[in-house]
Amino acid sequence: MEAVIAVVALLFVLFLAVGAYAVVKAVGAAKRGVDRTLSQARRTVEDTTLRAKTFAQPGAVGELAQLRLKLRTSMRATQDALHAGVAEDSSLHESLALFERLSAHGHELDDELKRLESEPDRITLSQRLPALKERTEQITKAADSLRWAARDRADKFADDELDLLRTQIDMETGALRHWTTEPSDIPQPSASPSPSSPSSSSSSSSPYSAPASSWPDPAPAESSPRPGTTAPAETSDRSAQEPTRPAIAPASPRPTYSWEKQTKPESTT
Repeated sequence: MEAVIAVVALLFVLFLAVGAYAVVKAVGAAKRGVDRTLSQARRTVEDTTLRAKTFAQPGAVGELAQLRLKLRTSMRATQDALHAGVAEDSSLHESLALFERLSAHGHELDDELKRLESEPDRITLSQRLPALKERTEQITKAADSLRWAARDRADKFADDELDLLRTQIDMETGALRHWTTEPSDIPQPSASPSPSSPSSSSSSSSPYSAPASSWPDPAPAESSPRPGTTAPAETSDRSAQEPTRPAIAPASPRPTYSWEKQTKPESTT
């Protein structure tokens, strides 16, 4: 019984710890969301104010507001680009570290420009404007260089991946259409006739010529005696020994059958 109570108490404590951790995480996330919203709202208000000062207050104050707006816009765009790219490309960690160092100089310059907006000595402010412009140009140029380098790197990777994907798709479509072949791939028969043997060429050229395999000549017959001359003695002896045959053999009697009618003799008158 005591073991069951201990297990139940342990589970209760565990649930309380998990619940407390979840509540702390939720509160922290909500607080970060609120802070992010407040910072974005504050940034929007400040940017709108700076744009208004740029058009509404000419002179040194308007130029200071323009420098602040240019600096803040460049630094914010570079920060967003690097934070978005570091999640996909780990090599941007070093670039992000360099930007953090540059961001410290940017914040220092922005604070200085903000203090000079309330400077009553306009002459001294006008004398310091060229140095402030040069410093702002250096920081914004460095930030833009980092931002465009990160974007070019991402675009290059995207183009390489797209080329590889197109190659694979072309190979796949070719494999799917395996029954189709290009006309150039089909072997064409040669137009020129193949060389033939001399006998075949000669036979094709003259259709009445003798065939290639001729029959053997017949044996030469014995010379027959000319008319008016006497035959040899052997021929006369052979004809004397052979019996004489009738020119036409006599007709054999026609067979008679029992079912045939007997012919009646013709009556004579």
